[in-house]
Parts: sequence; C-alpha cells; structure tokens
Amino acid sequence: MSDDIVKDSNGTPLADGDSVTLIKDLKVKGTSETLKRGTLVKNVRLTGKPGEIEANTKQVKGLVLKTEFVKKA
Repeated sequence: MSDDIVKDSNGTPLADGDSVTLIKDLKVKGTSETLKRGTLVKNVRLTGKPGEIEANTKQVKGLVLKTEFVKKA
C-alpha cells in the first residue's frame, strides 16, 4: 500500500471498511448492469492507487470504482 490519502469526490478521506454512496449512474463494463445514483456500497477496500477503491455490490462482485464518482456515507 502507498501512503497516499484516498479521498472521495468531496475531498473527505476514505479508509478500509467505509461505506460510500454513488453520485452518478455508472454502467459496469462486461455486464448489462447499471449502478444507480444513490446506491450505498458498504465495506470498501483501498487499492494501491489513490483514485480507485474496490467494492462488492449485490449486482456485481469485485468492482473497482473511481473515487470521483463516490461520496462517503
């Protein structure tokens, strides 16, 4: 892991285990699913990249989200 601080779209720092809310409808590559704005994503994991987090949703497992599309719940 890197020492970079991972921040959401509002600049709030994120940590492992946080919950985030989507601020935009997102189409998921490789599936026909669309994650709707306002979807709560629980228990996110930080990657080594400051602009990305990993998460699981009910529809999609092993999802990588860009932090510019989420806000801390």
